[in-house]
Amino acid sequence: MKVLLCPLGDPGYLYPALAVGRELRRRSHDVRVLTGTGGAPAVAAAGLDASVTADATALSVAHWTVRGEAQYAEVAAEVRRSRPDVLLTSVLCHGALVAAEAAGVPVVVLGLAAHLWPYRDGPEAPDARSRIWRLTETLKHHAAVRDAAGLAPRPGRAPDAPLLGDAFLLRGHPLLEVSGAELPPSVRHVGPCWWEPDAPPEAAPPEPLPDDRPLAYVHLGRTFGGGSLWPRLNAAFTGGTHRGVVELGRSAPAEADPGADLVVGRRPWMGPLLARAEVVLTNATSAPVLGALLYGHPLLVAPNGSEQQVLAAACLRAGVARRLPEPDAGDGALRAAVTAAAGDAALRARAAEVGGLLADGKSEARAADAVETAAR
Repeated sequence: MKVLLCPLGDPGYLYPALAVGRELRRRSHDVRVLTGTGGAPAVAAAGLDASVTADATALSVAHWTVRGEAQYAEVAAEVRRSRPDVLLTSVLCHGALVAAEAAGVPVVVLGLAAHLWPYRDGPEAPDARSRIWRLTETLKHHAAVRDAAGLAPRPGRAPDAPLLGDAFLLRGHPLLEVSGAELPPSVRHVGPCWWEPDAPPEAAPPEPLPDDRPLAYVHLGRTFGGGSLWPRLNAAFTGGTHRGVVELGRSAPAEADPGADLVVGRRPWMGPLLARAEVVLTNATSAPVLGALLYGHPLLVAPNGSEQQVLAAACLRAGVARRLPEPDAGDGALRAAVTAAAGDAALRARAAEVGGLLADGKSEARAADAVETAAR
């Protein structure tokens, strides 16, 4: 079977797809990965073959709302070249969904850690209106790509059907969904599909640190509770109990004070740092949430955008997280919150329990099974 992986190229989307691709390759399937130049080293580290896009932004999550047509063109061209039996793509990768539809190729979508859109049945979600709005806006972007591709209108189906492909795989656990709510029939939980490039030997333990102070792993976006994260991080990690290890990722340039207990960097892995950490601070995107839970760490969440709001609420419901104090709570409140979360035995026990459910060792196998089923 020939499989084309065409995920979004950012690590939080690319790495899980590579985990599934490695399992499919282990099963002797022919696996190729369409990626931008920035993703090619990770593809090589995963032991898979890459086709590199001509357009560097076509598979960038930062441009998903505006680069759908370019994404469609890149994926459609690769489908013509490699003639795959099935595609595996990412949620929000509308160009790949439309390219699969146009070519008549089945497509499996690798989603986030929790379901973003409305449930089909069961109790109404507390954020039902937000879910409906999010679905409506996402469908607008998908429809625009279909129109540009010249496809005829779809027959009447469930509203979310165009976004779900032949199978839609969530990387979380049912505990992260609203209790009693029913997912659409094609949506299933497979688990984290966790993979990342090996860290260099000097990364374990991480960068030389001046003392053995416990670590708080910080994985945030450009904003932190609505404003720049740096003033609050500087205050939280000056004179506190923990040293903050900050992953820049997609964050703004570092503005760490020289006297703050912060180690700042940009790394293609997080495992060695999570292994040393006691608590994780995040906006509540999928990768740091799943990483924290797999290592049994409680979370402090400060959500901004749509996915973050959904997953932060899921973590709070599941009892594995606390919400970060609001910016106006004062510098001492965040410092105290880090100490309290790290020292809360019940919170840590619940994080370890949920992490154990996620780390059952069958995640990539379940996802690969879904890809094989879709191809048949």
